[in-house]
Amino acid sequence: MAAPDTDLGTPPTAASLQRAPKVLLHDHLDGGLRPSTIVELAEATGYRDLPTHDPEALAAHLRAGARRRSLELYLEMFRHTFGVMQTDRALYRVAAECAEDLAADGVVYAEVRFAPELHRAGGLSLDQAIEAVTSGFRDGSEGRGIRVGTLVTAMRTGIRSLDAAEAAIRNRDRGVVGFDIAGAEAGYPPSQHLAAFQLLRRARFPFTIHAGEAYGLASIRDAVHGCGADRIGHGIRIVDDMGNDWSLGPLARHVRDTAIPLEQCPTSNVHIGAVGAISTHPVGRLLDLGFRVTVNTDNRLMSGTFLTRELDRCRAAFGWSWDEVRQLTVNAIEGAFLPADERREIVTGVIEPWYASRAG
Repeated sequence: MAAPDTDLGTPPTAASLQRAPKVLLHDHLDGGLRPSTIVELAEATGYRDLPTHDPEALAAHLRAGARRRSLELYLEMFRHTFGVMQTDRALYRVAAECAEDLAADGVVYAEVRFAPELHRAGGLSLDQAIEAVTSGFRDGSEGRGIRVGTLVTAMRTGIRSLDAAEAAIRNRDRGVVGFDIAGAEAGYPPSQHLAAFQLLRRARFPFTIHAGEAYGLASIRDAVHGCGADRIGHGIRIVDDMGNDWSLGPLARHVRDTAIPLEQCPTSNVHIGAVGAISTHPVGRLLDLGFRVTVNTDNRLMSGTFLTRELDRCRAAFGWSWDEVRQLTVNAIEGAFLPADERREIVTGVIEPWYASRAG
């Protein structure tokens, strides 16, 4: 065997983090397109509202628009990606390229979410949109050492959550591994979609809920106690249930002690104004306190990031060593919406051997 190119006795660097096997649980398909693909799809589909057809200028425009310290303003930029993702060919291409890009960043397992209800302007049904995306993930993953599961998302501001949940369950053996609800948080509690969550629970189909991102503790409480979420998307406002000495209130203690995974997305949280800087993001403290923390990208294009960069930024901010990186990776695979034997296979077949081969 060749000598390892990463020594776990030295601090992680961007280069060594890129080589490490990583697990990603919170990534939006429509927030991670290649800028050149947006331009090409706009020309192919007749989408006429792009501010520019220069890929680099377009990327800069989207990133600037998404960094206005507001979730609602952040979401405005997605009209351009939705605009070019209204055909099965476009969805397939974007999904395949997503798998390729994640694999190139060293991700070995990912769950990527998208809302099929937002891709029907061209006449696609929910199931047709799901088929295009799952096929793209499958073909884009082939031979690249990555597996990508699909999370079907419903919009909390809409009325199609039950339809989306039914579609997710219909496709559970065709690449869909879970369900999600997303969108503007304030004024739209997840329990407004309780019928969808009750259906999912009866079907033993896992789901995550965006909560505690741009809104407070009530959103997390509703997701956990009102809806029975298996994971929490973001969840950074869990710190509102902690004292100045970081003592845990009842909700925070429940989330920690029941090991509900928190899908933290530091750079995105800074961009929407949920936190001031990576250095003040609660992810470091939550990890220290024993929460099942995971680090994620959210929207790679809009936030100009990828998983290696997220981990490297957190490493710099919190002084993380390989011990923390390994723990975050294990946290993520343990929180994945896969059967236990398949999660264990990734741990014993990929993650543990990589770390063992580089131990001093």
